[in-house]
Amino acid sequence: MRNVIRLVLFLFILIPYSAYAILSMELTRGTAGAIPIAVVPFAPQDAVPQNISGIVSADLRNSGRFKVYAENELSEFPHDAQEASADYFRHLGTENVVVGKVEPLGGGRYQVSFQLLDIFEGKNANSVVISKKYTVSTNELRAVAHHISDLIYQQLIGTRGIFSTKIAYVVVQRPAGAPARYTLEVADQDGYNPRPLLISPEPIMSPSWSPNGRQIAYVSFENQHASIYIQDVVTGARRVVSSYPGINGAPDWSPDGRKLALVLSKSGSPNIYIMDINSHRLTQVTHDFYINTEPAWSPDGKSLIFTSDRGGGPQIYQANISTGAISRLTYDGSYNARGSYTPDGNHIAMIHRVSGDYKIAILDLDSGTTHVLTTSSTDSSSPSVAPNGSMVLYDTFAGGRNVLGMVSSDGSIELVLPARNGEAQDPAWSPFNS
Repeated sequence: MRNVIRLVLFLFILIPYSAYAILSMELTRGTAGAIPIAVVPFAPQDAVPQNISGIVSADLRNSGRFKVYAENELSEFPHDAQEASADYFRHLGTENVVVGKVEPLGGGRYQVSFQLLDIFEGKNANSVVISKKYTVSTNELRAVAHHISDLIYQQLIGTRGIFSTKIAYVVVQRPAGAPARYTLEVADQDGYNPRPLLISPEPIMSPSWSPNGRQIAYVSFENQHASIYIQDVVTGARRVVSSYPGINGAPDWSPDGRKLALVLSKSGSPNIYIMDINSHRLTQVTHDFYINTEPAWSPDGKSLIFTSDRGGGPQIYQANISTGAISRLTYDGSYNARGSYTPDGNHIAMIHRVSGDYKIAILDLDSGTTHVLTTSSTDSSSPSVAPNGSMVLYDTFAGGRNVLGMVSSDGSIELVLPARNGEAQDPAWSPFNS
């Protein structure tokens, strides 16, 4: 074990940051009812290390919910409400306008100000819907741009934005003539600022965020044995929480952050357990000889869904934690697996097989209907729901390798996030930043 850990740390130090996979978000299908909005370049452009308005434009455009008029589509460049011509922007085709400034303060500090304008027909003055100022350091510029996008999204869509959230995923690199290398990586939701948490010559899988976004539980096969670890996202400190004989798999945090649901086969067949993280005390949820796996908590913490073959093939079941009662949830099709709740608890994102292809689908728990979201003919897996329920992150096969994708929960928007170096798989979307 010590030799493996030394090798892990050695790789962490040795591999340059630029070698890590960077995801490149590309919108492949957007909604026809996108809201038009103009995002005017913030002044000045050349004296600032991050293009704030460019990041906001990309965020809004890649959400699929906005038709963005940015620098290349504009001929007038106001920086506040008084400078904005209502006639110009109405002629352009939008009444929503974002203007702003970035002022260097010296010492690596900047003041970022922006306004969201609503230009009404027949009004003499533009309505300032949002007006904010922030003082940030150089390395906070990108974060404040995502925050601005979140505010705009919530104002115009009515739902909290997810641009400031993170994603975790596993990157697999297979150098010619050398063993594969696995990296557990965390990045901004748009794929920028990737940061490795763990690099190992052994497989890593099933990352799961804690509810406060400060820790990730995952499975690592160090020493050729599956164990479940919890790692601090900021400090990198980690510890083993489950290393029983056999399977230690599929950890999922309870909504209160005090427990993990997990899969163990220490008594024979894979069964679902709940572990108290502080005491490591186990409570067994399923007690049978079927294959039970992929547990996921309900938002209220009162039940777990899981995948089981007890009906003859993989289907999703629900276990009531207080009573132990188990009920089947999926009936449409011969294969439904890897379920996870949407934040409202009314839907489940899952893998659903259609004519031999594995798709990402949403199950409506009220009606029992299944809606297929992804359109690609390639298989998709590992769905993870955004904290506002608007998107589902997953992995799929494109261009001869594994990549990440996103699809809206109504299926109207699709994006791909191909890694520039290696293959990306097994993603997990973080909760909202506190």
